[in-house]
Amino acid sequence: MKIGILGSGLMGGKLGQIWARSGHDVTFAYARNHAKLERLAAECGGHAGSVAEAVEGADAVLLAVHWSRVGDVLDQAGDLAGMVVLNCCVPLDDSNSELVVAHTSSGAEELAKMRPDARWVSCFSTTPSESFFPVHERKGQDTPPHVMVYGDDAGAKQVAFDLIRDIGFEPQDTGGLRNGRYVEPFAMVSVELAYVQPGPASWTYRFEKLR
Repeated sequence: MKIGILGSGLMGGKLGQIWARSGHDVTFAYARNHAKLERLAAECGGHAGSVAEAVEGADAVLLAVHWSRVGDVLDQAGDLAGMVVLNCCVPLDDSNSELVVAHTSSGAEELAKMRPDARWVSCFSTTPSESFFPVHERKGQDTPPHVMVYGDDAGAKQVAFDLIRDIGFEPQDTGGLRNGRYVEPFAMVSVELAYVQPGPASWTYRFEKLR
């Protein structure tokens, strides 16, 4: 699968590297300097390019930028019509302490308004990036932790499910994009549990229905 990574920070950089090592054709794009993209690509056998190059011909795109950069990266990406776009952005203010979209809408819904012809599905926004490599290293050995996935396009969700399993997680279907109103605030709980409470930041979660 050809995957474009729009935003090559902690989230996009780590997910892109794991997908590349899993056999996908990954292009890293959108960083402060091209040298970072080149380094990421060299470490995993991927490619470095512009946003337009990452999007062109992609089977899926990962949007992984700070909320303040969403407008800029979407301008460079174009209309994304018909494209599966995985979104892991949380709509945070510049201090990363408050949601700027919440309760009556969600970041997921706002993105769908910005690019209504894209096939949006949100995932990984409640999972610390520090868990990605440890989970991948344990793939197939332990009961996998969950990643919440929400979107209105069933086919796009299936693409996301497969890519999530490639990392080593199990997808937890969390309904439609509207449920981002409830999932995105949970990301703030993830921050507390991963970065504030004692212990490593490689925090994961798993939901179980008891019989």
